[in-house]
Amino acid sequence: MNMKKVIVSGLRQVGLVAVPAPQPKENWVLVKVMVTPMCTEYKQYVGGYRNEFLGHEAVGEVVEVAQPGLVKPGDRVVVQPLYACGRCRFCRSGDYIHCEQLVDIAEFTGSAEGGATYAQYLLKPDWLLSPIPDCVSYEQAGLALCGLGPSFGALQKMEVGAFDTLLITGLGPVGLGGIVNARFRGAHVIGVESFPWRVERALQMGAHVVLDPRDPELLRKIKALTEGVGVDCALDCSGAVAAQRLCIDAARRKGKVAFVGECSDELDIRISPDMIRKGLTLIGSWHYPLQAFNSILQVIQESPVIDLLTSHVLPMSAVEEAFKSQEKGECAKVLLHPWE
Repeated sequence: MNMKKVIVSGLRQVGLVAVPAPQPKENWVLVKVMVTPMCTEYKQYVGGYRNEFLGHEAVGEVVEVAQPGLVKPGDRVVVQPLYACGRCRFCRSGDYIHCEQLVDIAEFTGSAEGGATYAQYLLKPDWLLSPIPDCVSYEQAGLALCGLGPSFGALQKMEVGAFDTLLITGLGPVGLGGIVNARFRGAHVIGVESFPWRVERALQMGAHVVLDPRDPELLRKIKALTEGVGVDCALDCSGAVAAQRLCIDAARRKGKVAFVGECSDELDIRISPDMIRKGLTLIGSWHYPLQAFNSILQVIQESPVIDLLTSHVLPMSAVEEAFKSQEKGECAKVLLHPWE
């Protein structure tokens, strides 16, 4: 049996190819991908980085198992990211995202196919498949990954509540998901974003104000909005050093700052003024523990602005159009249908 998947073959070169479908083995089951939420894969298209195994987000239906286990054919599931070992203390506690013993798919199954989510089928250990209630659509369930997941985990760690003012820098899909999560908790949101489309969408979703990161008076304006004290919590979703530094500077004394935007550049953190005298708590957050999945489902089912988090639903054959929308910053979460 063959399947179609997306590959980036060079600079702004993307297309569909046919490859053998993967086969289930032990507790790794075959999932028919019904929706592929898009993340940062467009950067490889723009940068010309060849990639034949795109994506880490998917929802779908279990279609084949090799042995009886935690799921069965016909189950509708959210496919959690990564291929964690399932045995270490992080996996056993639900924080599998921090597993240091990731499984090599090709070594385990004998084929490299099965790990991409921009594909019609994939393989996943059954314990990393979260059940989708009948009342939740595949498209809605797709938001339980990087749409809501990173900010949900970060806000949970910062204990953001209704009495807090939260600064969110970078209002792409992850940052917009942060607004959904923050408003669900009743927090007052200050956003920072330069793309006009995202600014407008953030205001529609309930951000109280969105400021321009290019404004030389940005920090002063944030302080003015908080009576000179600073925000209670800050969340960087941009991965830009300037935004990360802004979060630290804009946070009040004894405030909390969380980082979910990927970044490899150096950030200047001053131990005495930032950490000791100001008393900040800095938090790195990637995803959410498996135990929090039902709470994310509650946000999906009850948030009055959840539908605004998805801006495009496209056939996988239109992946180039989707990449271009992401590059322009004129989208929120984009979902692909692999069978169209």
